[in-house]
Amino acid sequence: MTIKVFGHKSPDTDSTGSPLIWAWYLSEVRGQPAEAKLLGEPNTEAAFVLKKWGVEMPEIISDVAEGDKVVIVDTNNPAELPASIGAADVIQIIDHHKLTGGLETKAPIDITIKPLACTATIMHNLMGPNDGKMTDTIKGLMLSCILSDTLEFRSPTTTQQDRDLAEKLAKELGLSVSDYAAEMFEAKSDVSAFSDAELLRMDSKEYAVGDTKFRVSVLETTAPKIVLDRKASLMETMETVAREDGVDQVLLFVVDILNEEATLLVPNELTKTVAEKSFDATVEGDSVVLPGVMSRKKQIIPALKV
Repeated sequence: MTIKVFGHKSPDTDSTGSPLIWAWYLSEVRGQPAEAKLLGEPNTEAAFVLKKWGVEMPEIISDVAEGDKVVIVDTNNPAELPASIGAADVIQIIDHHKLTGGLETKAPIDITIKPLACTATIMHNLMGPNDGKMTDTIKGLMLSCILSDTLEFRSPTTTQQDRDLAEKLAKELGLSVSDYAAEMFEAKSDVSAFSDAELLRMDSKEYAVGDTKFRVSVLETTAPKIVLDRKASLMETMETVAREDGVDQVLLFVVDILNEEATLLVPNELTKTVAEKSFDATVEGDSVVLPGVMSRKKQIIPALKV
């Protein structure tokens, strides 16, 4: 049976590239037939990366069937996975997020969760000496994942291991890290074709603080003005998205990659309370700038209070 390898819903570059990397490794190195899948349309940066390295976009699936052999990457959260994940035969998890819990497997499995900035870096570790078998395409995908998840080493989640691997891969590929990252971030910043609802769901995760459920959305961009010019309509659409997705509030953080700060939109008293309690911010008006805040995983979600 062919193994299905996929990441989380609303796939970013890491959840698009890492399934391709690991499906290649399983198939070509370990001799276990595997295919990468996606749980939604990739974001603009991930789509750029696929085109850059000449990779066909993996099939998008909405669910899994009972008994499907599955490897989960870049998440371990059941809320970010297919509804029937409990019926599948999950054989491996490779992730760099905190352990959420809630997944039940049919047998003992191989789990690797490490405090690195990127799933692809962990995969490189797991390959060991077999990393020498990587093609330029696989190296390009791996480099892209690391630069995306570290925001070209600006994110506080970045480790020396992530940086060293990215620089090694770039050298082998004959690429300038800064030039290639700029290309990726330009693609990420082009959100003009997306509706407000699509932007709010593009890179988002559900998270509960006590009895309050949030959709925590992050838009990383080198051109924040493009998003912030749509502030009024985005805040209006938050109500619709929250209602449709069964959460109490959408929190939208617009991360300015170059200035290393985030702007949180503040449409109501609940969000104002979150901003003031979580980030010690003083809110005046319908948005607040949070200097140095760039990582949802390390600086946003762990800080949330209501």
